[in-house]
Amino acid sequence: MFKLLTKHFWDVVARLILRNKIIILLSIILITLFFSTKWENMRFTYTEANLLPDDHEVNIIYNNFLDTFGEEGNLIVLGVKDSSLLTVSKLNAWNNLSDSFKKYDAVETVVSIKDLKKLVKDNEHTKFKLESFIKDSIVSQNQIDILEDELFNKYPFYDNVLFNKTSKTIRTAIYLKKDIVNTAERKDFIEANLIPEIKAFEEAQQLDVRISGMPYIRTLNSQNIVDEIGLFVAAALLVTSIIFFFFFRSFRATFISLIVVCIGVMWTLGIIGLLNYEITVLTALIPPLIIVIGIPNCIFLINKYQHEVKLHGNKVKSLQRVITKIGNATLMTNVTTASGFATFILTESTLLKEFGIVASLSILAIFILCLLIIPIVYTFLPYPKNRHLKHLNKRWIGGFVNWMERMVKHQHIAIYSVSLILLIASIIGIYQIKISGSLIEDMPQNTEFFRDIRFFEKEFNGIMPLEIMIDTKRKKGVMKSSTLKRMDELQEAINDIPELSKPLSVVDLVKYSKQAYYNGNTKFYQLPTSQESSFILSYAKNMSSDSYLLQNFVDSTGQYARITTFMKDIGTDKMERIEENLQTKINKLFPEDRYKVTMTGKAMVFQKGTTYLVKNLIISLSLAIFLIALFMAYMFRSLRMIVISLIPNLIPLLITAGLMGYLGIPIKPSTILVFSIAFGISVDDTIHFLAKYRQELQANHWKIKPSVYGALKETGVSMFYTSIVLFFGFSVFTISSFGGTVALGALVSVTLLFAMLSNLLLLPSLLLSLERSIANKQVLREPAINIIPEEDEEE
Repeated sequence: MFKLLTKHFWDVVARLILRNKIIILLSIILITLFFSTKWENMRFTYTEANLLPDDHEVNIIYNNFLDTFGEEGNLIVLGVKDSSLLTVSKLNAWNNLSDSFKKYDAVETVVSIKDLKKLVKDNEHTKFKLESFIKDSIVSQNQIDILEDELFNKYPFYDNVLFNKTSKTIRTAIYLKKDIVNTAERKDFIEANLIPEIKAFEEAQQLDVRISGMPYIRTLNSQNIVDEIGLFVAAALLVTSIIFFFFFRSFRATFISLIVVCIGVMWTLGIIGLLNYEITVLTALIPPLIIVIGIPNCIFLINKYQHEVKLHGNKVKSLQRVITKIGNATLMTNVTTASGFATFILTESTLLKEFGIVASLSILAIFILCLLIIPIVYTFLPYPKNRHLKHLNKRWIGGFVNWMERMVKHQHIAIYSVSLILLIASIIGIYQIKISGSLIEDMPQNTEFFRDIRFFEKEFNGIMPLEIMIDTKRKKGVMKSSTLKRMDELQEAINDIPELSKPLSVVDLVKYSKQAYYNGNTKFYQLPTSQESSFILSYAKNMSSDSYLLQNFVDSTGQYARITTFMKDIGTDKMERIEENLQTKINKLFPEDRYKVTMTGKAMVFQKGTTYLVKNLIISLSLAIFLIALFMAYMFRSLRMIVISLIPNLIPLLITAGLMGYLGIPIKPSTILVFSIAFGISVDDTIHFLAKYRQELQANHWKIKPSVYGALKETGVSMFYTSIVLFFGFSVFTISSFGGTVALGALVSVTLLFAMLSNLLLLPSLLLSLERSIANKQVLREPAINIIPEEDEEE
């Protein structure tokens, strides 16, 4: 029996692969066809990313709110800031546009200027009735002047709801049916109906219509994600193939590598479909990631094949050695990379868990494909020509390797000094990092819908809903005078916060009722006194309302009330301060024995999700380090070797974190991924170097210096190649329109560049500096993995 991961094991694997070429290729084709049938199961996400576990308290509060009042993110707003809108023809056209959306099944109701109602007292029937501001269509400018005066000056209930009386911005509210908000039907309505009708209106009336609201933002943002998948895959293929060809100067090798990674991408998409996962902003990154990670596998295998061919000229023997010598190290590097991604599985966030599962499975899949396809394909190809092997003797590559050797041999003090200076500077920078929980910060800022978000933020103080739910703990408790007064005080506190919009609740309706009772006199827009309450509310109880604005403030039992406000795009620090201030006010106004008051909403869920991820970052990264330390322990059975192998990979992470602090790049869901991804990939170079180093130790009778220099000469070229491919491969993400994706690509690229220098300079220096300790036979016992020594050339 052979032991797993020993020379005998890889000899058996090599024989199986090379003797069953046709069966293996047919199996790969069949599996690829199987995965292609699962592509139809892929679906694009229709909701925002929920970063919190399902059983997290914040999610429970939010879901309780949805159960009581229904989906809160069903509002689409249209806005126009143009004085010419307040003319007869254009205002009629605007109202007609708003009415046109009422005919669609996806729409629950539309509220425009034409739909606004006056609350009027009907003494004869002891009730309030609703009268339209605009009866039919507008026929004169005088009607518009009266309408302006009434809306802007006489009815504060509507102020900042459908208009901004200061800038004269007018908007229309479109409420989608709550059960279609998170489905494809929402997307179909927006793309097929909403946008075309608005464009036609803009062309006919020469007006610029702004569109926003969470359903609209989600739809366009999701479409951008879909569009960028193809862009990333094409860019990754182009960049990596150009760099690959530049190094190898072989169309054949380049083409083979592209075929392998393309099959890997097909398998990745099949895995997503097989698991019935949604394509999110994270899972959309995996196909190009597989290209970027798969190409280095190809480089190591092809480079080793060509090196062996040049050494002894036997093609079959060379391919067998590729598997036996590189297979073990490549397996370990891919397992460590997959482990870096797999740590996200333990975050309990569905979004990150799915990302971790798909990414780790895909990385293991691309390793298997590389190990099977490349040796098999080369058995059918002719012997490499001299031009295919020229890159092994390039003068500049030899110069680079010689420079590394000189630095390690003579400048190790300088290497340590620079490392220490960078480490200290990085720690200082880390203390300057900020946390961002913005829902829209990573959205494409050069798009029209992002500019529209900023427009509505400026005109109406935000578009992201923040909800406060008040449980009075008794039926019909909301309409008690004491409850209404407490809610009014809380709304006044919200009004004093510039980052929040004017709040709306049943309090405003009750104030409007008192104003109507006193024949529309504006000075009576206030809560009724205890003496007034009984007869004013008796009028309100008899009112039959058909206005959407007068609904959904109180649940059917009268026990729960909501206060709705909208929040600007603000950072986590500001949001936390606002939450603390509001909570202090709530605790003061609403005694816990009589009320239960909770704050929720999309913006708060996202912000809490970011904070949750930051707290779990250290845990997931520590787990990645622990797992990789276990791999090192399994390879070397030496504590010192574990420490030596981790130092060159932790320093680049600290440098990257320091750069984030200095450059003002905040910690957010997208940039949190950088550390686990970069660590999992950068440790690959360490494993390749140390695996070759152990081979050299055995060949050089455990002499440290010649073993370090020998490992540096052979693996230095491949490590340089792969690091350059990874650097430019991850750089393709900087072409994204999503800020988080850009930051992810740039930061991982920089981290891997530092990791390459660290592994080529610092790691060998550490090995040489600790020569005596490492040479001790108690420290360097036989490894758990019997790494295959180099055979003689005559073999």
